[in-house]
Amino acid sequence: MEGYLVLEDGSVFKGEVFGATGERYGELIFNTSMTGYQEILYDPSYKGQIVVMTYPLIGNYGVNYEDVESDRIHLEGFVIRERSKIYSNWRATKPLDMLFYEHGVTGIEGIDTRQITVMLREKGAMKGGLFTGEHSVKRMIEKVKKSPDIVGVDLIRHVIKEKPYIWCDKGKYKVVVLDCGVKQNTLRMLAERNMKVVIVPATMPSEEIDKEEPDGILVSNGPGDPSAVPYVVKTLSTLIEKYPVFGICFGIQLIAQVFGGKTYKLKFGHHGANHPVKDLLTGRIYITAQNHSFCVDINTLNGNGIEITHINLNDNTLEGIAHKKLPVFAVQFHPENAPGPLDAVYLFDRFKHMIEKRAGN
Repeated sequence: MEGYLVLEDGSVFKGEVFGATGERYGELIFNTSMTGYQEILYDPSYKGQIVVMTYPLIGNYGVNYEDVESDRIHLEGFVIRERSKIYSNWRATKPLDMLFYEHGVTGIEGIDTRQITVMLREKGAMKGGLFTGEHSVKRMIEKVKKSPDIVGVDLIRHVIKEKPYIWCDKGKYKVVVLDCGVKQNTLRMLAERNMKVVIVPATMPSEEIDKEEPDGILVSNGPGDPSAVPYVVKTLSTLIEKYPVFGICFGIQLIAQVFGGKTYKLKFGHHGANHPVKDLLTGRIYITAQNHSFCVDINTLNGNGIEITHINLNDNTLEGIAHKKLPVFAVQFHPENAPGPLDAVYLFDRFKHMIEKRAGN
């Protein structure tokens, strides 16, 4: 079916819709990953966003039941140059368009995604809309301009489960994951390191988390504006004095706020699996997977016992912090490699060693 991608600056792109029909709105961002489209679709951090894939051919290896990172697709829309009409992979169970139909997600193909990427790099991320069928261009542009912004909005309540649940009940140590939109490979990484894993919603107060008697706390990735969830920062400010804490992506933004840091919105964000990050403690450079539109202002972390541990070599933005005295550290990138490189999985070992040290082992 014929459809349109419309941007708030008045740009209109005509293409062919696959999946669900109707109208979809979100912040338009681009992702530079060449593979891993299924993990991107299931990443809760994309809630509120329409994702443009810069790699031109998507869907060539189909989809399967193993590469899901959450219980559903969270992004608002998907924009690609070409959808592969055939798929080939020994694990594949269905084509991409069937997955979209089943989940009520709208995709559009036949769009010049490279042109859109250049526009977003020059102008910054902007609001967009996907429309199917015939529409008035003027009316579509007006609807996009009036659509919700993600700044100042608490989106994590839309992606987390309301009640705690157990991911893995076997292991030497117990890790409580403060769920802001956690990806399943993060949980797998913990379980592989002999950890019991309990997931609790980010809305849970600290006194309830204490009852779980954790050996460590992991603060997960998640969508939206980190300054819009002060209740989670309040919870962390209590927990951070009691347990070893590891923060990932949204997690670093929350932990930084505990120590007086401020966050801001990036021009077009970091979304992809090829971002170079330097570990300032070792001098080593890692290629990392990233997905964030907000960042911690590196200049607001002077004092309060915080040490800068990682920086982004593309734009020198903050990528990692550690407390000089407390067993607390966090990174802005996604070390669980889903999708992305394996370079940063060592951070889960660091977290485990931190827990072991605290436990006296």
